[in-house]
Order: sequence, then structure tokens, then C-alpha cells
Amino acid sequence: MKKVVQLVAQKAGITESQAETAVRTVASFLKDRLPPGIAGQVDNYLNKDEPDGENKDGKKSDDGLGGIGNKISGAFGPK
Repeated sequence: MKKVVQLVAQKAGITESQAETAVRTVASFLKDRLPPGIAGQVDNYLNKDEPDGENKDGKKSDDGLGGIGNKISGAFGPK
């Protein structure tokens, strides 16, 4: 979860503490609305050691969230 929190803090221009609250709030919101099998994957992702962001070719891939961080970053203002 640390990478997600850091990404949110950076993109939103908020402290990591505030970002952690935001990430936990969004995760809870998603888990409440997703089917149980998928909702569990939210926790699995946030609680595991995160990938290093490299694909099989050793090149940087997306943000490790399937690009969702890039897709929602506009919600926090300009990059």
C-alpha cells in the first residue's frame, strides 16, 4: 500500500497520512460495492509486496495499478 499512498500524496499534493486515509476510504468504498471475490482482491493488492513496476522486458510499465493511477490522477488536479 505504501506505493499507492505515496502516489496519491504526490499527485494530490497532500501528506502521506492524508493520502493513507484517502486510499483506505476508497478501498473501503470499492470493497463495499464489488462482488466478494473481486473485493478481496483490493485487500490482496494493498497488503502485498508491490511489484517494482517493470514488465517482463525490464521496461517501466504503468503505475502498478493497471494504469488506474494515471487515469484518476486528473481528479487531483494537473500533474
